[in-house]
Amino acid sequence: MKQRCSWVSTDPDYVAYHDFEWGRPTYDSQELFELLCLEGMQAGLSWITILKRRSSFRQAFDRFDPKCMSAYSEQKIEHLMKNKGIIRNRLKIKAMITNAQMYLALEKQQSFSDFLWSFTGGTPTVHHYKEAEAIPTSSNESLLMSKALKKRGFKFVGETICYAFMQASGMVNDHETGCFCYAKCLPAQNKVN
Repeated sequence: MKQRCSWVSTDPDYVAYHDFEWGRPTYDSQELFELLCLEGMQAGLSWITILKRRSSFRQAFDRFDPKCMSAYSEQKIEHLMKNKGIIRNRLKIKAMITNAQMYLALEKQQSFSDFLWSFTGGTPTVHHYKEAEAIPTSSNESLLMSKALKKRGFKFVGETICYAFMQASGMVNDHETGCFCYAKCLPAQNKVN
């Protein structure tokens, strides 16, 4: 039986997310935007709650296309507030629309991916935690990312949200060292044989 991070439940969706997505380095700007939106939606909730609704979020928010989202009207917001498949929190929905607008503004200067990955020097930061209790909920890098995003007008991007985002997107490898995914998520030059 494969050893996984201790936070993973037996839920098949959670297992698949852990095994094939969480901690895998992601460099696509729109995928990173979607993930940042979903991490913001998670604030105060469990990740499984968001994961179970991810397909509904994708459908409701035009597959997280920033151009579409940036133009959402009050009528669209009211429509989203009636959608039982997503988290119906007006502040979070409005934040996602604002974030789409800020994403487009940033993309005129540099890619969203390059901006975010700059906080780890463009490569994953590898940690060596044996157990979940040792893993922090924020870091200096997530604090700097949070401040930089807020300065640019992004919402729901506190340092804890940014750290969870960095873990999920593979900017940091926080798989426990005994987890079979730990070695799979190491940068090529650090692979364990």
